[in-house]
Amino acid sequence: MMKENNYYYNQMDKRQQKAYQAMRTGLCSLAPSFPVPWLETGELNDIYFRLRLDHPEIFWTSGFRYRYYPDSENVELMPDYLFKKNKIMEHQKAMEARVRKLAGQAEKLDEKGKELFIHDFICQNVRYDKLKKAYSHEIIGPLGQGVGVCEGIAKAVKILCDTLGIWCMIALSGSNPEKGIKYRHAWNVVRLGGTYYHLDATFDNTISKEHGIRYDYYNLSDGQIFRDHEPVIWKVPVCDDGAHSYYREKKLTFTKYEDVRKRSAQAAKKGREFVFQWRGGYLTKEVLKELLAILEEEAEKQGKYALLSLNWPQAVLRISFEASVPENQIVVEEQNPELAEGDMPQNVEEAE
Repeated sequence: MMKENNYYYNQMDKRQQKAYQAMRTGLCSLAPSFPVPWLETGELNDIYFRLRLDHPEIFWTSGFRYRYYPDSENVELMPDYLFKKNKIMEHQKAMEARVRKLAGQAEKLDEKGKELFIHDFICQNVRYDKLKKAYSHEIIGPLGQGVGVCEGIAKAVKILCDTLGIWCMIALSGSNPEKGIKYRHAWNVVRLGGTYYHLDATFDNTISKEHGIRYDYYNLSDGQIFRDHEPVIWKVPVCDDGAHSYYREKKLTFTKYEDVRKRSAQAAKKGREFVFQWRGGYLTKEVLKELLAILEEEAEKQGKYALLSLNWPQAVLRISFEASVPENQIVVEEQNPELAEGDMPQNVEEAE
């Protein structure tokens, strides 16, 4: 069941909504140009962008140019289409079939099961596109080519949530050059049982490689997500429930050293890795040193060596027990590909 959620449209005033509707009509008809109520360039750009966040099924355009005529109440907007018209129609049919097929695998699950299915599909089947192909910003990248950047991944999550009846929108944060974050970042907010949560499948995707799927950014509160995410550009629903993140739901959060020792002893004995989140106060260097000492002791009892991979902002630790001394005992994970690569430039021009 397709559940359309026009979140950004509902935040706009009547003038903006009129431009939004004109853009949607023109883009869906694949018109080479069409009239849109006159607004400042920045405002037109924001509406164009937010329209495509509300409607990820409109995947065939990346930007626009426009002409303004004196004394006219409209501008002539000319979209930049990624493909020729007949190719767009082919891709539309393919994407509709792809979304239906994927959603069909989860339609009998409950709300939480559907969300988990979507998250795990992204982590298992999509590769972050460091080359930044244009289609990687749209659903056709993750769902058609198996590659995507944060914008395309967030759009893929949304269209699958829409199709499966889960309320979902796309959050967008700004850049922060001082931190080396040159471009915007996109993720999702979902509503489960009437409560809103942040879900960043891109961040989990980048650390869910050969060691299995990670859930460091699964159903987080505002306080949790903004430990390592920049503030949002446009308002999103308040996410104030921090008690239902994945690790807390699965009882993989520890507040006492003795609990870490007990679990690490079991894992070391079986030769299995395990992931947990530390909630016993701030994860300071002193706390980390104490945790590492415990892990080393339990590894040594089994004739092994402890290797710790750390997501420091979220205080999530992945522990494995190695037969030989690891080159680096602690690996700090880089879960944000945009820090180095960049992701979402703007592309709007006024025509000559």
